[in-house]
Amino acid sequence: MSPTDPLAPEPVDAPIEAPLLTARGIRKSFGDVEVLKSIDLTVPRGNVVALIGPSGSGKTTVLRSLNGLEVPEAGTVEFSGGDVVDFAQAPSKRQLASLRDRSAMVFQQFNLFPHRTVLENVIEGPVQVQKRPKAEAIADARALLERVGLGAKADAYPFELSGGQQQRVGIVRALALKPQLLLFDEPTSALDPELVGDVLDVIRELAAEGWTMVLVTHELTFASHVADTIVFMDGGVVVESGPPSEVLQNPREARTKQFLHRLLDR
Repeated sequence: MSPTDPLAPEPVDAPIEAPLLTARGIRKSFGDVEVLKSIDLTVPRGNVVALIGPSGSGKTTVLRSLNGLEVPEAGTVEFSGGDVVDFAQAPSKRQLASLRDRSAMVFQQFNLFPHRTVLENVIEGPVQVQKRPKAEAIADARALLERVGLGAKADAYPFELSGGQQQRVGIVRALALKPQLLLFDEPTSALDPELVGDVLDVIRELAAEGWTMVLVTHELTFASHVADTIVFMDGGVVVESGPPSEVLQNPREARTKQFLHRLLDR
């Protein structure tokens, strides 16, 4: 894969053995409900971390906290080679922007602009936020769309696409920002079953190419194949984490066993 490949992960100026991202003591409440209770998360460079657990366990809030879309009340997030964002002291706009500069989110419900073409959706961030030359952003966008099988859809509008195609556009939109970390929030949960495979294939390809990813998913079989680390959450805490062979096949904790038994026996 050449260094100019638009699907090549963005290089990081830090020792290769250092984790790309480290989160410590992340706490978040909505009203009187404490959704995250001191979450620790380490994401090694080039690894895929899959967050699993029942609905309401805090998985999406963790993801959004890493990207600065949610602002926790406490805890720190540090990217390798970058500043530490300490949420105990109200972070500045610059600090939150630094989190968003290093990561990109793929949303559950696609979140495409309905009045803009596929190409316009993809180049919005690079041109308007990153201030990259429009011609460069268009060239990268077209190459990325070709890579995910949507080159012919550049001038289509979201309503003209299937859900699976829209989600692939969502992935391309994230990649076009050239982030160091990709965040996926249940990327297949809004899709009809027959459309899931194409989206998972793209994510599988990105993992094989060395992208660093944190993935919230209920697709346990997929997670077992693509993830380096499985993190099982419940009630706003990390119950158990480790390689898929341990957490999914030989879990230590009774709550993990109960969750897997219910999910896999459906």
